[in-house]
Amino acid sequence: MKVPIYKQVLSFFLSILLLQSNAVSCVQKSFDLMKPCKHFVLYLHDITYDGNNAANATSASIMNPIGFGDFNFGKFVIMDNPVTMDENYLSEPVARAQGFYFYNMKMNFNAWVAWTLVFNSTMHKGTFTIMGANPYAMEMELTRDLSIVGGTGDFLMTRGIATLETKFVQGSMYFCVEMNIKLYECY
Repeated sequence: MKVPIYKQVLSFFLSILLLQSNAVSCVQKSFDLMKPCKHFVLYLHDITYDGNNAANATSASIMNPIGFGDFNFGKFVIMDNPVTMDENYLSEPVARAQGFYFYNMKMNFNAWVAWTLVFNSTMHKGTFTIMGANPYAMEMELTRDLSIVGGTGDFLMTRGIATLETKFVQGSMYFCVEMNIKLYECY
């Protein structure tokens, strides 16, 4: 039995349309790493709780094993840090960095972080999550790249890179980190 020519032509055109459709396409979206869809620089400020500064502290150690060396191995810290547009701690926060980090290396300062930047400002509303290894020993890595693995609101399902650079350290009580945010997948 022979298929009529109009059915063959119709099937051919429908197949072409279906293959070019974004809904069915298996082709991965390409990213131009030189042109992020959103780019901004933010500053995270962390004041560690020391037993006397409950009113000002923005992070607290919930576990701190003793006797594992000089690099805080095993220390687990919960944080709710202000994020500003400049290095000044007293500037108006544009977001909060909420999450945790823990020290996971015995021989040097190294942390693994997972925090969500929660925006609730006139510029942005929504969240995105930053996570990954943060080897911040000054002599080893001046900058560190961490993954941005999703978001909500203005940052719905975003992906990108947060390049961190420590700007200030005041003992174990305060640090300021510059976050150079580059988002490569924006919806």
